Amino acid sequence: MSKGNLFVISGASGVGKSTVLAKVMAAREDLCFSVSATTRAPRAGEQNGVHYYFVTVDEFQDMIANGEMLEYDFHNETFYGTPKKQLDEKLVDKNVVLDVEPVGAFNVKNACPDATLIFVMPPSVEELERRLRGRGDTSPEQIELRLERAKWEMEQRFRYDYIVVNQDADVCAREILEIMAEKADNE
Repeated sequence: MSKGNLFVISGASGVGKSTVLAKVMAAREDLCFSVSATTRAPRAGEQNGVHYYFVTVDEFQDMIANGEMLEYDFHNETFYGTPKKQLDEKLVDKNVVLDVEPVGAFNVKNACPDATLIFVMPPSVEELERRLRGRGDTSPEQIELRLERAKWEMEQRFRYDYIVVNQDADVCAREILEIMAEKADNE
């Protein structure tokens, strides 16, 4: 079997990555999603093992200590990371999509130099704030933390292979699919 390609998608909280990624994943049968681990509580409708592996802080720290994480980061008072085992299993015969923050993306690129990094930008900071507040599932304190983090994350976009703007989810998904086709279909 051939080894799949690894695509790393990043963007600030509230930029619409989940919506865009749902469209991307539905468009290509050769894609699968790498499920991240997190110590945050599930949001309404999120399922363990589907959206994230929801673990305790102690469980997450054990995974780090045991060398089970490809990458991990602590931000917004929460751990996030990519378990190695499930990623390696998926890359055997699929193209894999990771949704990780910039620190994680750079760690993935160091560990997997062939990974393609794609940063999703909001149309504006004001639109990002509107989207975060419109979710209705995030406290005002968390919104402020996320907006502060978003400024730093957006400054990192130039370290990525590609930058796309999510003004419209369908257009953004098409742009990501074009990048993936160029990389995956030409190998």
